[in-house]
Amino acid sequence: MSIIYINPYQFAEAYDADAQSYITAVESADGQALEVGVKDAINDFVVGCKADGIWTAIKASCILAGARTLDGALVPLVGTAPTNFNFVSADYNRKTGLVGDGSTKYLDTNRNNNADPQNSYHLSVFVSQVQSNPPGMALIGAGGTNTGASNISNSLGVISARNRNGSTVVQGAALPVTGFLGTNRDSATNYTMRSSGQIDTQATSSETPANQNIGVFTRDLTASSDGRIAFYSIGEALDLALLDTRLTTLTSDLAAVIP
Repeated sequence: MSIIYINPYQFAEAYDADAQSYITAVESADGQALEVGVKDAINDFVVGCKADGIWTAIKASCILAGARTLDGALVPLVGTAPTNFNFVSADYNRKTGLVGDGSTKYLDTNRNNNADPQNSYHLSVFVSQVQSNPPGMALIGAGGTNTGASNISNSLGVISARNRNGSTVVQGAALPVTGFLGTNRDSATNYTMRSSGQIDTQATSSETPANQNIGVFTRDLTASSDGRIAFYSIGEALDLALLDTRLTTLTSDLAAVIP
C-alpha cells in the first residue's frame, strides 16, 4: 500500500497580496512570526478597505499595534516608514498602540502635507487612550495654525481639526474621546471631521497646503501629545465612516487574539 503525504498548508486560504507583503515585512522586523489570528485580522482589514473602495486613497499609514515589537509596529502598511523620534520599546503595547510623553516623542511620517491634491485629502488616527497633557496638543498634523495647515487636535475641551486651512476649525465631540478620529476634504469650499461616530462640517475654503511633513503626536514636529495611538493614515479623500468601521473591527480583533 502506498503512503500519500498531505501537505497541511496546501489548502490554506491565501492572504491578499498587499496584506501578505505587510505581514512578511512586520515578521522580518519582529524577528518572529505573528499569530494566525493577528494575520487574519490584518488581512480582513486590507480586504475590507479594498471592498469599500477606500484602499487606494490611503497613501501613508501604520498599524501601530499587532506587531510583536516597536520595530514591527513602525513598518508601514502603505507608503514610507515614519522616522521615530525618541520612542522606546516600553512605549509600545501590542493591543493598544504607541504612547507619547507630551514632550519629546513623536513620529515624522515622511509624507508632506502638500503631497496630495489640495481638495482631496484625509488624515485619521485611532486613539486608544486620550491625552492628559494640556489642550492644543495635536494627535496628527502639520503646519500648526499657519496657512494651509492640516491637523487633528485637542483644543479648548473638544476635538478639533483643520484640513488645508489655517484659521477656522471644525469642532467635534467633547473630550475625552477614544476611537476613530478623522478629517476629510473633497471640495474647495468645505471639509468634514468624524469623531464619536458623528460627522461635523466646516464651510471653510481650502488654502495652498503647508509645506511640512505630517507628524503623529504633533502638529509641527515639536511639542507632542501623551495620548496612545493605534493607527494613522494620510492620503486622498475617502469615506471616513467606512474607515472608522474597518478600524474599529481591526483594533477589536487584535485585542481579542493577542495574548
